[in-house]
Amino acid sequence: MAPPILFLKNIHLNFGATPLLEGADLSISAGERLCLVGRNGSGKSTLLKVAAGQVEADQGERFVQPGTTIRYLPQEPDLTSYKDVLSYVEAGLAPGDDPYRAHYLLEQLKLTGQEDPKIISGGEARRAALARTLAPEPDILLLDEPTNHLDLPVIEWLEKELRSLRSAMVIISHDRRFLENLSRKTLWIDRGETREIDKGFGFFEDWRDEFLEQEVLDRHKLDRKIVREEHWVVHGVSGRRKRNMKRLNDLGGLRKERSEQKKVAGDVKISVAEAATSGKLVAKVKGISKSFGDRVVVKPFSTIIARGDRLGIVGPNGAGKTTLLNMLTGRLEPDQGTVQLGANLDVLVLDQKREALDPNWTLGEALTDGSGDMVAIGDTRKHVIAYMKDFLFTPEQVRTPIHALSGGERGRLMLARGLRLPSNLLVLDEPTNDLDLETLDLLQEMVADYPGTVIVVSHDRDFLDRVATSIIASNGDGEWTEYVGGYSDMVAQRDGLAGAKQGRAKDAKLKEQTGARAKSPSKGKLSYKHKFALENLPKKIEELTNEIERLNNALTKDGLFEREPDRFNQLAEKLAETEAAHAKCEDEWLELEMLREELEG
Repeated sequence: MAPPILFLKNIHLNFGATPLLEGADLSISAGERLCLVGRNGSGKSTLLKVAAGQVEADQGERFVQPGTTIRYLPQEPDLTSYKDVLSYVEAGLAPGDDPYRAHYLLEQLKLTGQEDPKIISGGEARRAALARTLAPEPDILLLDEPTNHLDLPVIEWLEKELRSLRSAMVIISHDRRFLENLSRKTLWIDRGETREIDKGFGFFEDWRDEFLEQEVLDRHKLDRKIVREEHWVVHGVSGRRKRNMKRLNDLGGLRKERSEQKKVAGDVKISVAEAATSGKLVAKVKGISKSFGDRVVVKPFSTIIARGDRLGIVGPNGAGKTTLLNMLTGRLEPDQGTVQLGANLDVLVLDQKREALDPNWTLGEALTDGSGDMVAIGDTRKHVIAYMKDFLFTPEQVRTPIHALSGGERGRLMLARGLRLPSNLLVLDEPTNDLDLETLDLLQEMVADYPGTVIVVSHDRDFLDRVATSIIASNGDGEWTEYVGGYSDMVAQRDGLAGAKQGRAKDAKLKEQTGARAKSPSKGKLSYKHKFALENLPKKIEELTNEIERLNNALTKDGLFEREPDRFNQLAEKLAETEAAHAKCEDEWLELEMLREELEG
């Protein structure tokens, strides 16, 4: 195994009197790709800052191999001391770095570089920080939520960009698909300690669940052993004093071991206040369109939304997702067309801006609307402390002002506030931002079990695959198309439609070419070169087909990506080349066959 170029050992760190990290370790070797996972508040970002040298641990060791370059992506970058975004990004370059790379990255992240750091949005600042972090191509990248504020096309570009780098990486992200596609090792922070699995995130959740199940079993065995020993203390027959004292001491040790065990934090308990059932028809949308000045955001679009549908809306930032969402729910009038809403609709909107949260409210006031200590959930009432615990808040946080909460905590508060209200049409605008994986799991289950209809705008591919029954996707220039299924289904269907369009264009071109040949003088037979190709191409196509099958089998062999990543990448490149050659041969054969039929006919 390659020696580490950075490691942390036995890291301890307290926030005030509260221990956050209690013996955490981290080790990364050259080229390694590690994801750092754990619940909100478990210390992921703090451990990453310790690795970056930005936070000093109370206890423990940090080692960086001399000469190693490290770049850290913070969640809240500060650009205020720079005249423009380009200056900020270029300031991250070292002597000898390629200055063009700064321009390239800004372009890919949809920034010009001329933006004023004093007035840019939080999303623009995050993208600028991402460009600054990636520009030098360092030995180690420490990335804290790199997909936040990115749309799907940019997230998919970022995946490819990171795959192409030789840098070692430590990644924190709530985006499952992003972690699955990039990580080869997983480090789990749990109750102040770290546990490592030498596999990517795709294997982590099953491993974590097995670990926690075994922990519960071990605790149960320890409890039973303590019960037996306590029974002996009370009812046992006295024997030699030494033996009895040893057994009493052992019992004391067992009790101490049990008391020192750290329990897993409780699960989020998401419940929904139900409204009366809506009509079967939720919305009948016919030919709606919307423009702002000369910019067309939605060209004529029609759909029918029925009770129980789970509708996802996807597209680049600025494509008009929120505009379309507002028209579908009757909150915005279309320029043309009609939206007929169904009967008995109670709409609940949970938006990404979280504008309803006054930063000066306390957590308790936000949940009770400042009226006592009881939370109204539909027709039932619950004490605010008990309701807070359902969303993983501690009783001590009841007087915590909202501005002091983390992004993940504000996300959970948004859910807790919204789900108190009765609804049968749930509208979620970027609901997954800043939520930890466990809360995301519960949100997905809640959406799947929700008795009404759900419309969700999201850049989270895994979330959409798990909850959506259909996807409305932007095609650009104000055009929107609806596809059946989740995000992956949409991609497959869209690629299929694109292929069909290319095929129709190719057929038209071939007809045009053969038509031109028909007009020219012909000898009525193929040339020797064409005849030879026509006879031998089927054999070559068959050989390429067999090669494609062989490569696919090799790529799907268990554990190849984890064991031999370089070999996996070589095979993947070879597969792409073989498939391209196969398509070229088929096109050539088809053209020659059409020419032969035309000459002989």
